[in-house]
Amino acid sequence: MLKLEHLTKVYAALPSEYAGGIRDANIDLAPGTFFTLLGPSGCGKTTTLRCIAGLETPDTGRITVDGRPLFDSDRGISVPLHRRNIGMVFQSYAIWPHMSVFENVSFPMRVSKTQRYSTAEIAKAVDEALESVGLGGYAKRSATQLSGGQQQRVALARAIVHRPKLLLLDEPLSNLDAALREDMRTELKRLQRELGVTAVYVTHDQSEALAMSDTIAVIAKGRMMQVGSPRDIYFRPANEFVASFIGHTNILRGRIDGSAGTVALDGGGTLRCRTEGEVGPDVAISIRPEDIALAKKAAPANGDGMNVLPGVVTSASFLGNVVHYEIKAGSGSSTFRVEGEPAMPFDTGAEVVMSFRPEDTLAVPRS
Repeated sequence: MLKLEHLTKVYAALPSEYAGGIRDANIDLAPGTFFTLLGPSGCGKTTTLRCIAGLETPDTGRITVDGRPLFDSDRGISVPLHRRNIGMVFQSYAIWPHMSVFENVSFPMRVSKTQRYSTAEIAKAVDEALESVGLGGYAKRSATQLSGGQQQRVALARAIVHRPKLLLLDEPLSNLDAALREDMRTELKRLQRELGVTAVYVTHDQSEALAMSDTIAVIAKGRMMQVGSPRDIYFRPANEFVASFIGHTNILRGRIDGSAGTVALDGGGTLRCRTEGEVGPDVAISIRPEDIALAKKAAPANGDGMNVLPGVVTSASFLGNVVHYEIKAGSGSSTFRVEGEPAMPFDTGAEVVMSFRPEDTLAVPRS
């Protein structure tokens, strides 16, 4: 449904600075995929979305939607925005305050350059779009009478009213409060599945991406670091950046010492690790907080082939179902984040032993 080949759009910058934009992006999405572009601010995710929409002209590369070329630098093809049949929801919603809900939602059909719609067709399509986003009966309301969540739904209805094959969403939930944002995640995913539309979603929120996506592309400084399923991205990160950006993790540095699966830590000691693909010799080691077990220092060490590190609790935060610990490891400067059982609390200053399985100790290329 959507294919990007070597898509590049770079903005000017000083020679010593990172030039914003996207470089050599390649994706190939099946119809009905919920695809997320995930990364920190300024990494190039919105630039990619705007190139697909036709709001930016790429420097080089190709964009194809449903087999139709929308941009091809080699062939001189650049289909204008209004002829791409793409729905888009902006971060600011872009709801016109002087229009009613009906006028806002019907706007793409009323100004369409590719197809003419009758009054009855527009009315039917608007009613269906509003019903699908839970705003049936709101057509005559003024846009100024809507809450933030309702405006977001109007923007979504406007994007899908003409039944596009591709839906682009640029951080559409970022202006909502936390509770409403979580509800709208579920609603967006439900609507996308019901319509069968392919969606490209931009966010910097890792939990949002993991909860909603079929496929995620993690972007850093204009490069796609990894493209994969949420589980692949979380459990099998391609490098140090992906491991540290997705969720919480503890990162150590080391060097593969020649023994299979063994890494010598920069600060001394060794850990047994698993690897994914080609790594080394210098590696970063990722250990998720939830994979670390805590015990009193007097407990037996290195049982059952576990990796073991001694440490001291420097802080403990009780959050109800979990306790977040900060633990200084050994005599080094490394601080670990650990999620512990609330039924077995450790006080600040307690000497503990951290143990974790080799298969949960992932060695990846350094970023």
